[in-house]
Amino acid sequence: MALIGQIPWTGLITVFLIIVIVIIFARGVVIVQPYEQGLQIRLGQYIGRMNPGFRWVIPLITVVKKLDLRTEVMDVPRQEVITKDNSPTNVDAIVYVRVIDPEKAYFEVMNYRAATVALAQTSLRGIIGDMELDEVLYNRDVINARLRDILDRETDAWGVKVERVEIKEVDPAGAVKQAMTEQTAAERERRAAILRADGEKRAAILRAEGSRQSIILEAEGERQSKILRAEGERMSRILQAQGEAQGLRILSVGARPLDRRAITVLSLDALKKMAEGQATKIIFPFELSSVVKQAAEYLGATVEAPEVPEGTELPPEDILGEIPGPEALRAVEEAAKSIETDIDAEMQKKPGELERREGL
Repeated sequence: MALIGQIPWTGLITVFLIIVIVIIFARGVVIVQPYEQGLQIRLGQYIGRMNPGFRWVIPLITVVKKLDLRTEVMDVPRQEVITKDNSPTNVDAIVYVRVIDPEKAYFEVMNYRAATVALAQTSLRGIIGDMELDEVLYNRDVINARLRDILDRETDAWGVKVERVEIKEVDPAGAVKQAMTEQTAAERERRAAILRADGEKRAAILRAEGSRQSIILEAEGERQSKILRAEGERMSRILQAQGEAQGLRILSVGARPLDRRAITVLSLDALKKMAEGQATKIIFPFELSSVVKQAAEYLGATVEAPEVPEGTELPPEDILGEIPGPEALRAVEEAAKSIETDIDAEMQKKPGELERREGL
């Protein structure tokens, strides 16, 4: 009966032992993810790395530390920095790091994340302290490159690779912002004044150019008009002189067959017209006695004037010269019109060139 009573206790102990063994065995099971790297430490001694996958280690005496090999984003807290020109500025940044040597990242530094952030803060403070505020605002790429180089060089001993650094925000203090706003407003006013002055200068130049062109065109038009008037007067005088010459030629040709009686009659008729005027003095351009003598002989018929015999050869007609006809006068008018057309075209062309200059 006593033996039968001891059997359940033995079974319970066996079951307990089996459960303990299973638990201990389960504690030795380690699963390493594809993006992780395991470090195996047994009894305080580093054994080696553990690659991704299902692994089993000796439980209770072996510790496995897993490190993430993916790129991590670390936020550098906002801090106030004094620039080289004594301008307080709030700056924060983002650092992208990745573990490339798990042994160094675990054994060389207690917490590589906190160490990297602290190093980034101090390095950023030193870099901005060597730069003026304008350089900080406009040279973010330079700050990023310098900070990345410093962090990458210092964190190499920790097995960490700094892939990228970005400045998030550069926020000057309130008084500095106010001064920058006033400076920007003054700069804009200065540029506006320069632009206005430049515009007024250009407008004055264009007005002067327009006045000069107008004076030139006026002078050119006046010159052309004087040329046309002179040409017209010259043609008028030429035609008038030619007409008078042709009239004299006609008179000379017609007077040749006249006898002395006809000449006497014409002379007396000229004297009659001269006497009809209101002048008290008359100057005769010829000898009056000869005219009176010829008139007396004509009236007394004491001397007979020789008659012009029939068939007497008259002077040729070409002695009259070439009388200008309608075609010649029309040609002169067309030449004058062509000159006026050229003047109008020139006057229209020069304002067009002036407008193009204004457009440029």
